[in-house]
Amino acid sequence: MTTRERIVDEALTLFSIKGFKGTSVKNIADAVGIKDSSLYKHFKSKREIFDTIVLKMRKRMECMTEQIGLPDEEKLEEAAKFYGRITLEDLQEFSRKAFLFYLKDEFISRFWRLANMEQYQNPEIYEIYRQIFMEESIAYQKQLFSMMIHNGSFAKGDPQIMAISFYAPIFFLLSKYNGREEGVSEALDILDRQIQEFYQIYSRKSQEKE
Repeated sequence: MTTRERIVDEALTLFSIKGFKGTSVKNIADAVGIKDSSLYKHFKSKREIFDTIVLKMRKRMECMTEQIGLPDEEKLEEAAKFYGRITLEDLQEFSRKAFLFYLKDEFISRFWRLANMEQYQNPEIYEIYRQIFMEESIAYQKQLFSMMIHNGSFAKGDPQIMAISFYAPIFFLLSKYNGREEGVSEALDILDRQIQEFYQIYSRKSQEKE
């Protein structure tokens, strides 16, 4: 790990414990084991370190999509066809893998704790978190479900409500079980049941079986 990478990693750990405002550049430098002046050779400010954390987190989320075999989010039509073909078991498996990635990835987990801590202290940082984990996720899924309705994979309905129905329980489970290793199996069981109910309500395949 390079010095720059160590700065980002230690900063995120400190931010997730002490908050953004409560962490000084000196705190970060001390954690890395360098002088303040050395840190400024890599970053101009504490905010620049935070902005780098956000960029790195977005890249980790993109890596997650590739790792579990999901289609590129930029190719909505391809994604809609992909999800239109998968079975309930497939959807549960993909959802499990994505959930576990978000839950167990230390980088994302620390950012999640930071953002929740900052929601009443630093609205700007919380807004970034809200955009990534709420607004952007719902917007993407709304577009995806719209295309799945259009191509006949899903029954007709309100795609935004579908997106919220699908994502809200997952978001809740991530919030509830973040940092609770002993609750993972319980969370996965709830997730499986949530996905099954969602699939039965909206999937054409499920309705045709009935």
